[in-house]
Amino acid sequence: MGALIIRYLKKSYFNANLKSLIMLEKVDLSQKTTKEQYKKVITGLELRVGELQREAKELRIPVMIVFEGWDGAGKGTLINKLILPLDPRGFKVYLTHTAQSEEEILRPFLWRYWNKTPEKGRIAVYDRSWYRRVLEDKVNKAIQKKQLNQAYTEINHFERQLTDDGNVIIKFLLHIKKKKQKKRLQEMMKDKAMSWRLVTEKEWKHYKQYDKYFEAYEQMLENTDTDYAPWTVVEAHDRRFATIKIFETVITVLENKIEEVKLAQKNKDGKKIIQVKLSAMGSSVLDKVDLSKSLTREEYQKKVVPLQEEMREIEFKMYKKRVPLVIMYEGWDGAGKGGNIKRLVQLMDPRGYEVHPVAAPNDIERAHHYLWRFWRDIPKAGHIGIFDRSWYGRVLVERVEGFCKEHEWKRSYKEINEFEEQIVNFGAVLVKFWIHIDQKEQLRRFQERQKLTHKQWKITEEDWRNRKKWDKYKVAVDEMLFRTSTTYAPWTIVEANSKYYARVKVLKTIINAMKEKV
Repeated sequence: MGALIIRYLKKSYFNANLKSLIMLEKVDLSQKTTKEQYKKVITGLELRVGELQREAKELRIPVMIVFEGWDGAGKGTLINKLILPLDPRGFKVYLTHTAQSEEEILRPFLWRYWNKTPEKGRIAVYDRSWYRRVLEDKVNKAIQKKQLNQAYTEINHFERQLTDDGNVIIKFLLHIKKKKQKKRLQEMMKDKAMSWRLVTEKEWKHYKQYDKYFEAYEQMLENTDTDYAPWTVVEAHDRRFATIKIFETVITVLENKIEEVKLAQKNKDGKKIIQVKLSAMGSSVLDKVDLSKSLTREEYQKKVVPLQEEMREIEFKMYKKRVPLVIMYEGWDGAGKGGNIKRLVQLMDPRGYEVHPVAAPNDIERAHHYLWRFWRDIPKAGHIGIFDRSWYGRVLVERVEGFCKEHEWKRSYKEINEFEEQIVNFGAVLVKFWIHIDQKEQLRRFQERQKLTHKQWKITEEDWRNRKKWDKYKVAVDEMLFRTSTTYAPWTIVEANSKYYARVKVLKTIINAMKEKV
């Protein structure tokens, strides 16, 4: 079926021959399959794809199949041929070539696609995809060079994060020559039942831009053809040949993944990730925090209202300038996160912000990449998203309590940094707080909550249980601060033994960050 499929089986061959494989002008578009040859193999291929869908469902393997390529190359027809043997309850087809909605335009471009990633055991098929950003936007000069380079990086991060989490990503580029494209478009125009839907001015415009798209496709292949999500170029002049190649590629990839998962289940030790030891940090970051900082009630009352009024004014300014703000709270149980958030939003317009209290993931959220639920809640441009706990649960609660494997939480530091970088690249201001108290103050607050009727709802058995693991959590917090405090998303440690001091510091920090941006 052509040298490109071999890459799935021989990575050394892939690495050595990448440049020769992705040059579109070298693709042999004359390849054909006779009707007799097609009939001999297609039934067997269809049955095998159906079997593999069932196996992938049982093993909870999510599958993402991407179709990119020229207008008239046959994406719709070939997608239909691929899905017909599948159980329709186990897949969904996404038409993502349509214009972005307002909700999508006002968020990072990958937000749209994170929301369309499949649950474990399901298949998602994409008629066009996240590559629109580096194809159509590039050709139409709707993206600057810096943004284009960022898009390639973010796409690779997106695909690597998903494949590291167990997703299979199969990417097809359906290739035809310009002359063939024109002929196909003309034939489609003659079909009165379909021409109004399939051939519009947009398709003819793309035909006129063939050379520009050719260049964009080659650049796309060069920048996003990876060992974890390689491209398969499909010679699409002959539909029978293209169909067989697509089936055989899907079968090969799924068989390899299923075998890999079964072997991993036998060897439950998992992967080993080597990281730099934290000895370079010296003593604990948290041990250096001066928790004696405080404000009297009178000092607090003088400072807090002017800051709250300024926060309200900044909220309005950032809405007008369409600047999104993400505020993220982590901290010890009893540190005062809820009270801090309450004072932060006290004078703000409630239509401009949303508070997201983060609890343990539900069944649907566990069936996706752990970042999936946080991508859904990224605020649109001009709005504020406030997270009471966050994606850092992966390297705190899930790490300490053993809810994920060691290689998973260790991998998450890099994934979190990439996630936050994409938010900032979009133009958002990201402010991260660790609300810090000592053990003595935590105990005092827990005991107070137990005594006061109106505060008893705040204290649970889980709070007492977590307190016994203070030292383990402290190690996890130190490593989190060390590995995820970046130039674009630094941590702010808030000295919170004094709730008054903590509330004022949070307000000042957010206001200063927004002043730099607005």
